[in-house]
Order: sequence, then C-alpha cells, then structure tokens
Amino acid sequence: MFRVGIDVGGTFTDFVVVKDEETPRFFKTPSTPADPSEGLLIGLGDVAKDYGISLADLLSRSDRVIHGTTVATNTLVERKGAKVGLITTSGFRDLLEMREGLKEDRYNLRTKPFEPLVPRYLRTVVTERVKWDGSVDTELDEADLEKALDYLQEQGVESLAVCFLFSFMNSDHERRVADRIRERFPDMYASMSHQVVPQIKEFDRLSTTVINSYVGPVFAGYLGRLRERLSSLGRAEDVLIMQSNGGVASIEESSRMAAGAILSGPAGGVSGAAYYGELVGASNIIGLDMGGTSTDISIVQHGIPRLTTERSEAGWQIAVPMIDIETLGAGGGSIARVDSGGILQIGPESAGAVPGPAAYGKGGFDPTVTDANLVLGFLDPSNFLGGREMLCEDLAAAAIAEKVAEPLKLSKEEGAAGVHRLVSTNIAEGVRLMSVKRGVDPRDFALVAYGGAAGLQVSEVARQLGITRAYLPSAGAVLSAYGMLATDLRYDLSLSHPASLEGMDVAAVRAILDDLYQQGKTRLVKQGITDDRVEVTYAADMRYLDQIYEVNVTLPDLSFDDDRLLEDWAQNFHSRYQELYSYSQSEQEIRLVTLRVTVIGRLPKVTLREQTGSGNSQVSPKLHRRVYMGQWHEVPVYDLQGIPIGAEIVGPAILESEYTSIVVGDGDIASADRFGGVQLQIALQSGEDEDSGGHGSEDAINPITLSVLEHRLGSIAEEMMEVMLRTAMSQILNSSRDFSTTILDDKCQLVAQGEGLPVHISALPIAGAAVRDFFGDDIHDGDMFLVNDPYFGGSHLPDITVIKPIFFQGQLLFYTVNRAHHSDVGGGTHGGYNPDAFEIYQEGLRIPPLRIHDKGVPRRDLLHMMSANVRLPVNFLGDMNAQIGSVEIAARRLNELLNSYGHETFSRYVGEIMNSTERQVRGIISGWPDGVYEGLSIIDDDGFDSKNILIRVKITIQGEEMIMDFSESSPQVKGFINSAYANTRSMAHAALMYMLPENIAKNEGSNRPVTIIAPKGSIVNANPPAPVCMSTNHCAEEIIEAIFHAMSDPIPDAVNAAFSRRLRYAITGIDSRTSDRFIWHFFMARGGAGACQGFDGWSNIGENQAAGGIRSPSVEITEERFPLFVRRHEMRPGSGGDGQWRGGLGAVCEIEYEGEGPAMLNTAGDGIFNAPFGLHGGTSGLPHRYSIISNGKERVLKSKETSVVVNPGDRIICLSSGGGGFGDPDKRPQEARDWDEKNGYVE
Repeated sequence: MFRVGIDVGGTFTDFVVVKDEETPRFFKTPSTPADPSEGLLIGLGDVAKDYGISLADLLSRSDRVIHGTTVATNTLVERKGAKVGLITTSGFRDLLEMREGLKEDRYNLRTKPFEPLVPRYLRTVVTERVKWDGSVDTELDEADLEKALDYLQEQGVESLAVCFLFSFMNSDHERRVADRIRERFPDMYASMSHQVVPQIKEFDRLSTTVINSYVGPVFAGYLGRLRERLSSLGRAEDVLIMQSNGGVASIEESSRMAAGAILSGPAGGVSGAAYYGELVGASNIIGLDMGGTSTDISIVQHGIPRLTTERSEAGWQIAVPMIDIETLGAGGGSIARVDSGGILQIGPESAGAVPGPAAYGKGGFDPTVTDANLVLGFLDPSNFLGGREMLCEDLAAAAIAEKVAEPLKLSKEEGAAGVHRLVSTNIAEGVRLMSVKRGVDPRDFALVAYGGAAGLQVSEVARQLGITRAYLPSAGAVLSAYGMLATDLRYDLSLSHPASLEGMDVAAVRAILDDLYQQGKTRLVKQGITDDRVEVTYAADMRYLDQIYEVNVTLPDLSFDDDRLLEDWAQNFHSRYQELYSYSQSEQEIRLVTLRVTVIGRLPKVTLREQTGSGNSQVSPKLHRRVYMGQWHEVPVYDLQGIPIGAEIVGPAILESEYTSIVVGDGDIASADRFGGVQLQIALQSGEDEDSGGHGSEDAINPITLSVLEHRLGSIAEEMMEVMLRTAMSQILNSSRDFSTTILDDKCQLVAQGEGLPVHISALPIAGAAVRDFFGDDIHDGDMFLVNDPYFGGSHLPDITVIKPIFFQGQLLFYTVNRAHHSDVGGGTHGGYNPDAFEIYQEGLRIPPLRIHDKGVPRRDLLHMMSANVRLPVNFLGDMNAQIGSVEIAARRLNELLNSYGHETFSRYVGEIMNSTERQVRGIISGWPDGVYEGLSIIDDDGFDSKNILIRVKITIQGEEMIMDFSESSPQVKGFINSAYANTRSMAHAALMYMLPENIAKNEGSNRPVTIIAPKGSIVNANPPAPVCMSTNHCAEEIIEAIFHAMSDPIPDAVNAAFSRRLRYAITGIDSRTSDRFIWHFFMARGGAGACQGFDGWSNIGENQAAGGIRSPSVEITEERFPLFVRRHEMRPGSGGDGQWRGGLGAVCEIEYEGEGPAMLNTAGDGIFNAPFGLHGGTSGLPHRYSIISNGKERVLKSKETSVVVNPGDRIICLSSGGGGFGDPDKRPQEARDWDEKNGYVE
C-alpha cells in the first residue's frame, strides 16, 4: 500500500510517497495555479509511472492521501473570494470596516484605506440583541430577516456570513437565521459565527466568519472538483486535507470550515519539523522554513507545535486555532537595497519567480539574497533546482556591485557577504521576538531548517541566536508534504464561558467540556476512528481580571474533586503566567475566558528506516570551489547523499543535493544523522562581532554592521512593546495600547523605538535627561527611575515613564524607557483628566524624577505610597510591574549586544545610525522649496473663559534645515490644554515624521535638522503651575494641524487635511453585579482621518497624534466586564469632508449605563465647534456631538466638564468627527461618488 503527502505551492507541487515500509521518495512537478488539481494529477501520474503502475492503480492502492494547499490562502490574499453578504446585529453594521480603530503603519498617513471583504452595501442588520450573560434583550425580528435576505438575494451574493453579538453565549438567533437560509437558499454557502468560532471578542469572530464565507465557496469548489477527478480514476476513499492546526480533516469538514485551511501548507512543514525533532531526540525545536519570498518561524515545545488564535492574514484576524507561525519578508528572492542614509535594507519586497533574482536572467535587475549567495560561491550555478535552471553569475555580480557594493563603498564580495549576514540577522531577530512573545529562550532549542533557501542561512542564524544544534532533514525541500504523513485527524473545539475562577460553577464547566468532547469524537467515529485511537486534551484561555490578552493553560485532571480542581487550575495559570512574563500576580482575580477541547484520532505514521554506519566514516569532497567567507577560500564541496553515518565534516564546507545547498560555517561540524538528514554543531566562538569584510581602521564604520545593529535595536524596542502589551492590567494599555517604548543613549538621544504612539516618542529623551540631570553621579547599576512631572521631563500626569539606566563595565551607556498612560493618577476627578483644574496640583499625583529601584532593590515604600494615592491601586501596581518587565527585557538584550561588540564599538555604531538618519532627513528637506510658511489651527476652548485659542506656526525652510516657530501662538490659558515643552517638541517631531517617507528611522537624527521655538509662557510651553493634562491631545493635535496647514502649499503631496479631534469621557460608578467600583475610559467611536493628495482619509482611526495606534475596546468584553450596554457602534455617514479625496468617516456610539446608583462622568476633548479643516479646496468634516439622554430628555455635553451625573438607564450618545477633505470637490471622479452613495458613506 501507498501513502501520499501532497503540498501544492505557488511554483511547485511536492509529493512524498511511501510504499509499504520502504524509504519515502520525493517528487516535484510544476504547479498549475489556474486549477491546482491539474498539476496535482499530473504529478500523481508521474509518481505512478515511476513506480511502473497506472495512476488508477496508485490511487486504489493508497490507503491514505493527504493534501495541503494554498488555495484558501491565495483566495484571501489575492482578493478573489466570493461575493459575501453579511447579516449582523442592528446598530453594529460597520464593525468589520472599523477594524477596532487600528492602522498598522502609524507614520504612513498617505495610503489607501483598507478595503473590507464585505463592502458596506452588502452589510445588512436585523433587529435582535443578546446580552453578556446570554439573556435576550431583544428578540429576533423575523420580518427584518426576510427583508435582509430579499435584499442580499437581489444583490446577487454568492455566500452569507451571520454574526450576532454574544452568539457564543446564546446561539438561538443565529440558528434560526441558519434554518431560514437553508429553507430559502439550500445551495447557498453560509457561515454562522457560533459554529465558526464560538468565542468572545466580536471583531475576531466576525472577521473569521466573513473569511470563512469569502474563501469557502472557492475552496469547497476546488475540493469538490478534486474529489470528482479522483473518483473518476477509481479513488473511493476521501482525501484528507491538511489543516492550519496541524491536523487533517475530511473534504466535507474542510469545505465547511475553509478558514481552518488558511495555513494548510505551512502547517504541514511544522508538523514535519516536529516529527523529525522527535526522531532525532530534539523535543524543543524552532522551525525555520525559508523559501523564495519569505521565512516562516515556528516553535515546537515538548514535541508539540504551539497554537495561536491571534493570527492575522492579509490584514484580517483569524481566530480559529492555527499552528503559531510568524512570517518574515526574508527569502531567497528578497530584494537588497541601500537607503538614502547609506544603510543596507533587505525585503520585504521580493523579486518573485518572475522576473526573479538577477541571476535568473529573466529581466530582473534588483539584487536579491539568492544573487548574494551565488556571488559568495555558496550556490552551484549549474545545479540550481537539480540542474533544471542555470544561474548567471555575471548578472548576479553586476546587480550586487551596482546596487549594494558601490553605494556602500565595498567590494562586490563584501556587499554580497553583507546581504547574507543581514538577512540572517533579520531572521534571528524574528526568532527572538517570537520567543519573547511565547516566553521561551531560543538558546534552549534546536533549529530544524527546511525549505529551499534555509541551508544557506541556518549556520549564521543559529550562531547569532546562540543555538548550538541545527538539523536539516533529508526531506527538507519537501517537508510540508512529508509532514502531512506525520499528522492525525484533529478537531479543536471551543466555547467562551467568561467567569471568575473563584466561586465557579464547576459542574457547568464539566458539562461544556464533555459536550465539546462528544462533538469531536462523533466526527472521528464517522471517519472510522476507533475508541482506542482517540485522545483528548482540555485547556482554557485565561487572564487576570482587567487584562485583554489570554494565556492558554492546561486543565488539571478532571477526575479531581471540585476544590482540588480549582486549586490546581489556579496554580497552573499562575505558573504559566510566570513562565511567560517572569512574574505573576497571585492576589489578582483569575478569569476564565474560553474552554478548549482538542480531540485527536491517531493515524499510522511514516516510519523512517534508521540508517546504520558502514564502519567507514571517511568521506571525500566531490570538488573544491572558491567561496567567500571574509576572504576567498578553496572550500570542499560534498555530495549530501554520500555522507556516511559517523562521518564528520568540519567547516568551512558546502553540502549539496538536488534541491538543497548547506553552508557549514567556519568551525561548524556537519554529520549525517540516522535518518539521512544533516546535523550541524554550531561553533559559537566565531560570534556575531566578526564584521563582514573586517572592521578596517579602529574608527571605521562597517556598513554591514551598521545595518545589522539598526535592525537589532529596533527589534529590542519591539520586544519591549510585546512584554508590555501582554502583561499590563488596565484596558487603556492592554487593549487601547496607550504606551510607548524607546532606547536612549548616554546623552539621552533617541536611538530606537517600538511601534508606540507618535505623541510620546520625542518627549522621552527629555524625560531621560531630567533623570540624568537631577541624579547626576548618583545613578548606579540596578537603579530604576520614574517620572511624570510635565515640568520635569514628563508630558502629562497620567503618562508615567519608567527609566532603567544600562551600565556596562561600570559605565553608563544607555537607558531603556517605557511610558504608559495609567488609568488613574488621583487628582480631583477619576480617570486622570480634570477639566476643572486650573493648577497642576488638581490633576493628580505629581512625580518628579524618583528612584524606585535602588541598586537592584525595589523601593516598595515608594510604590506603596504612590498606589495609595490613586483610585485603582491594584491596577496601578500591575501596570507598573508590566513597565518594569518591559525595560528589564531590553536591558538584557542590550547587555548581550555590548558583550558581543564592546561598548566603544557599539556606541560608535549607535551614533552613526543617528547620523545616517540625519543625512537622509537633511537631504529630503533640501528638496523642499526654501521660504517662510505660516499655518494656523484653532482650539475650541480651555473649559473656562478662553475661546478659539490659536496655535500658530511660522516655518522657515532654508537649505537642509527647518525652523518651526510657535511664538505667535496664544499665551498659556487657565484650563488644562497647555503644553509643556517636551510635549510640543514631540508633536513637532511627529509632524515632521508624517511628512517624510515612512521608511525613515524614527530616532534623534531625524530631529536634528529642525529647530523648535516655543516661548515660555505660551500655550505651547507653559509655566508652572499651569494645568497640562489634556495637552497630549489638545494642543498636541493642533500643533500637527498647524504644521500641515503651513506646509500644504510647498509640499502638498506630503500633508493631510485635519483629522478628527479627541473627545473622550471617563465614567465611574458601582457595578451592581460585583458591588465593586469601576473606571471606564471611552475609546470607541474613533474619528476619521484627513484626506491627502491621492487618497481618501481612513475612517475610524482617531486622532493625528496616535494615527490608528489606539484600539477601540471590544463591545463584548466591555459589557462582560463593566455595567455598560452598547446599543450602537457604527460609522457616521456624511461626517467626512468633501473633496477630490474625501475625509474618513467618524462613528456613532450609544451606550446605556446599567450600574448600581448614579455614576459620575467627565469629558475631556475638543472639536465641538472647530471641525477638522480641509485643504486645497476640500471641505471640513462634521464636528463632534456628545450628549446624554435621561428620562427622554437630551442634554448636549461640553467637551470639557466634570461631575456629570449618569443614572441607570441613561444613554450616552457620541457622534465623532470625520476628517477634512482634500482638493476641489468638483474634481472627485464620478465613479468614486457613485461608490460613496451606493455604500451610504455620504448623506
């Protein structure tokens, strides 16, 4: 009997075939993208021919055929899916397009808005509503449903998606809709969210359900055609389809749950890597799958691939369980380029298969990683793809020389070596970042490298990570297909069941788990799995009370009594949290979020026959080749298939087979393992401090090292972000992401930043300098500091900055910094913003530079004192711990770099990174027209007597320098919209970064060509004790607006019309369900972005000083956690300004208060009177309008007021601004106007 694994890729379709107990054989055939089943059958025919039998015989004699495919992925990525109609809860039509208020690239404001998979005109609503506990607030309106179905039928939809709020708690309404769809449209593909992913967080569930209906008809059609073709050839048994969770499922199940096959092919590779690791005795591995365009990274712990439900693909969230794979834009075809600052960059752009690398000779002229490896001698030009393709060394050398080596003043060999080293660095940093997210140390793992290009990079990647062992399976070139034969039938079932672990109804939990198990087992039985082959595991997604990200925890033995079960369950959670984030919070309430059951039907595995040594461990190279490894060497080249067991090859060397080349680094030892693969023992002593091409003179800057370190520093700042995001306690941090991370040098210059908020970034050097200047020589290794005083390095009091000085060999060299907006800092009103304040003392706890760790010992007395002065002390300390963890991880990473490079060399390179950015920015400014340009923006009021407050800027461009002079702005005012200098500096820098190309590094170098003049006593540089709490929104946003306004004539293609202003509120009261006090910050109804030349504005991404960096909270989590009932949250049609390019839309949000007794609300914002302005003839967007309806009467709220009483049953209604338009409205294309009207974007 045969067993066949098939992986259909973009270029080739791979086959792994096992006959009886023979050694697996590998085959490749060209893919046929128009209909992948054609290439699949052609390849099966070739396999049959090779075995001397007919295709029909092969199929009839195959007891298992497993197929992985990119059909679902390509359908989504290429936007070639079905025309989907959406049915959702009335009042929530636009959640899919609002995308939680997020925009991926904060600094690139001039891009096309993201297009939803279901356009607005195909999104329908029906009257119905389920509450957080599953009770029905509003019954399903059958007439509404019929109207929606009639309309979608008229529009010719090809599939339907249904997603109602809280359907996972009560699925009755969705089930009734499903019944009606089957009655009316029996052949219609339809997805119900409670079946696709019955979990809390409505956007994740909605996005996944829509994806299922979008790719489902295409995927199901493909599988149906495949089944028919195989049946016509006598194949009676079903083909099994590889799933993203690492298991396989039937064609029927795969067609129903198409979203589960998005990672079908890559998941096979991870399964293969895990199985190979098991064979060679490596249960903890990191998978490295490097192909032509990208590298996939995965983590396998204890032999089990890690799963995630937080996968994003093509910009959309997919919440079904998938093998946890991080994809980097670093493959053999990744393009190398030198930016205008003289720093080498690689990817994410790829040359693809056509035209491909320059060496292909198919018209490509950009240098790629493959070209570099050919120039270095790592590849045999006559043996590429087993000799089916010839590579041209001259074309590769010319591309590397012209576009890499010459700009960097290097030889072509040094340039190629730099490309090789940098792509390895990018991959290594990707592994580090993924490891931080998963709470593991890569040094405790082995690498399993596979894919066509992995063997060329694995030695260098392992060395940079400090990993000592790497394995390259013999099936590495076809490991996805191979891995499919090492899989099992697998069903992952889940149900959200939000509850506190304390006092939990254990019987209800047991009943849910048993029901999920029985569902999975029933599916397995239908596929012929007997009880003795069924395995089950139970787990739960859990978090501390106010966190937003869950931790997956294995459940204890369910046979334990209730008390023992809960006790062990809590301990499992604390232990897992400690493992991930280095601390736990045992005093915090633990929340169960989602129960998970995995039911597995074991299938027979491919048995690889172990090879035995012949006793002859001698091996001779087949030839020698000139290879560049710092200098040219005559390096032995070995036939990979000819290495006997027991032989050891000491690098440098090259190992080659038909599909793979492996670089054995200097000092590495390669040997054949027992299963025909290669094991590399990595020589770490050669280290990453060896520059490609050498250091040269002591003061010389090696451009390759420069590029490597820039990427390493950026990666460290991102690691800080990840730690903070997943450990913070408060919603404002873990959900809304109101925090930032940076690294400063010893002069407190900004070196690198994570993807935080633009409003924070350039203010952090001033905070660092405040600590340095205040403590002077009294700063020691192990110290940690805290500051929030706006007149002493801070921006406003809620933004608390934690700063850790980094010492190396007794010398202070760097600071790691985390600034986070705390939910409450005391003061006259809850939530940090006090519109009644006329002095800073009324705004909250004011902290000048303060030492909170003294030589490594926490100052618990000070932390206790601070927490005693805020309304939510537990959250305050939890968030502080998250900040501390964030700066600590960066400290460890920086010390690793300092140990590798030495502080003098490292500091010199850090300085040159900033110098490089400065050169780039000066070059760009020099291209702007010289002149003096004036801009204006107007703030509504200060909450007291000042109205229409002016922010004026006069910008002088002269050569490569820029002066921003705010001297004619208003004097400081009584209310809390004044700005400290640090905040003004940061906003001016942010405005500059918005106007520059998005790929310019965000460090101190970009700020050096700019002089900022902000006179003392003005609103942009207030004197103490003026209140400043609102300044990070207002006047921050108006500073950017004024700068854009000034520069709209000289550089119209680099600015935007005005964005929506910020208008937030905070509400505090008693939750009647728990009798606990709560504070909730309003981050819903995000406003619209201003349009720009060439693009409409983005809808619902909020203010310009955050630019899509603050997430709107989940409706379902908000209602489950707080006594609030969200009745409406959708886009506000007509709110964007008109123009050749329309402003983005604002939103409408209506929330009913359901707490115990009256609550208190305060507002803090602007934009009720001064709407977001348009540019170049574009009109303004609509202004904000907030109100409260109580007993049928509406009260319009001011943008700045306190002590607003909200009674149970009152409704808070918010209409947020749209962005300003850009350009003459008469020039807007009619096609765009028709689309706006069809979708109801305009009124």
